[in-house]
Amino acid sequence: MKGLKKQRRVQIIVLAFLAMVASFSAFYIAAPDALQFFRAPSEVAETPPPPTEIFRIGGLVAEGTLVRGQGETITFAITDGGATIPVSYTGVLPDLFGEGEGMVGTGRYIDGVFQASEILARHDETYMPSEVIDALKAQGIYQDPNG
Repeated sequence: MKGLKKQRRVQIIVLAFLAMVASFSAFYIAAPDALQFFRAPSEVAETPPPPTEIFRIGGLVAEGTLVRGQGETITFAITDGGATIPVSYTGVLPDLFGEGEGMVGTGRYIDGVFQASEILARHDETYMPSEVIDALKAQGIYQDPNG
């Protein structure tokens, strides 16, 4: 009798493990873009990712780099104090987007330019994404707006 209970317990554990592996595999196959990684401009400059990889980059919009092109194409540079990466974006920018402000972009790094498919900006005067704050602190240029 004890052998049968032990065998059932092992079977349930193995089935639970297989179900977990199957669900993680299904999630990864169904939504590969959902597993995006954040990178600071210094990391991108140091080790550029392949053009097929979608990731997030964040930092401050460099002063004097915001250029509105013809149509909806906008170019600017993003910096964390250690490196500056050029960014190209086609679309409508958030209302609070501007030079010297924090932002996070999603896209690909192709031929030395980050091709953004989505741009996120702060939602009030003091907010900055935690990833951007961490990257700026690592470069030693973060200043707390609260003093």
